[in-house]
Amino acid sequence: MASFLLRNVPLLSRVGADRADVLRTDVDAAIAGWPDALLLRVDRRNQVLISDGRVVLGAAAAYASGPDEHTVFLGRLDDGRHVWGVRAALEAPEDPTARTEVLDLRRAGQVFDDASAQLVSTATALLNWHDSARFSAIDGSPTKPIRSGWARVNPTNGHEEFPRIDPAVICLVHDGHDRAVLARQTVWPERLFSLIAGFVEAGESFESCVVREVAEEIGLAVSDVQYLGSQPWPFPRSLMVGFHAIADPEQEFAYTDGEIAEAAWFTRDEVRAALEEGDWSSDSTSRLLLPGSISIAREIIESWAALD
Repeated sequence: MASFLLRNVPLLSRVGADRADVLRTDVDAAIAGWPDALLLRVDRRNQVLISDGRVVLGAAAAYASGPDEHTVFLGRLDDGRHVWGVRAALEAPEDPTARTEVLDLRRAGQVFDDASAQLVSTATALLNWHDSARFSAIDGSPTKPIRSGWARVNPTNGHEEFPRIDPAVICLVHDGHDRAVLARQTVWPERLFSLIAGFVEAGESFESCVVREVAEEIGLAVSDVQYLGSQPWPFPRSLMVGFHAIADPEQEFAYTDGEIAEAAWFTRDEVRAALEEGDWSSDSTSRLLLPGSISIAREIIESWAALD
């Protein structure tokens, strides 16, 4: 029972559109597809407009006569239409009877269809990167977007920069049987628990990072580190890489880096009961509240809890 797999693809890892990366450098194709293309607007708070579980996509031609330095290419839908993203104020859909909401990816990811989840995740990550990459890391010169928003170039020396991704591990520590460790960060309210997570350091493998982070955050030595799956986490530019590992429950917890306020071993039955209560947003009085479904942490916990 020590080994298990994810039951479902994490919500933000779903694929619902063709990324069509060959079109990023095909200027003629980009211009030719623009009249029928769709545009995803993301506002300054990373919010989008949604309707009936789908992100609202407007006509690209209504925004501009063609792709410009502010638009980023997101991919191609099943019907062949191109989709672009832009940092801009949200606009109501053309259908005045459509019921819409303004939500961000954290609050809407679980209701999105596959295409919407992929498009919004990609747009959020790309646009966040452009907001912070306007000047060269080499000499501070202003840079400009190229490759349909998938790179920036320093016009002075030709140096190209690509979207930065910060890899982080997230791990369920368990005893190989029916107990798992959940922890609460110091900045979280009481009763909110999740998995151990942390950023990968330079020169470090994912597996080594798991061992180090668990030791630093809760003082446990782990073994049998096994990969489960990954998920983009564009807040602002992370990639969450999920694992599970085994630890001896006889070890004592130690909170050496100051990030964790408390940790505890929970039985599978306790975790199952908490999952039935919903997530962190519920008004449950349970001792244990767990992450929402938008996070890979939820999928890892649910997959472990489902074991017989």
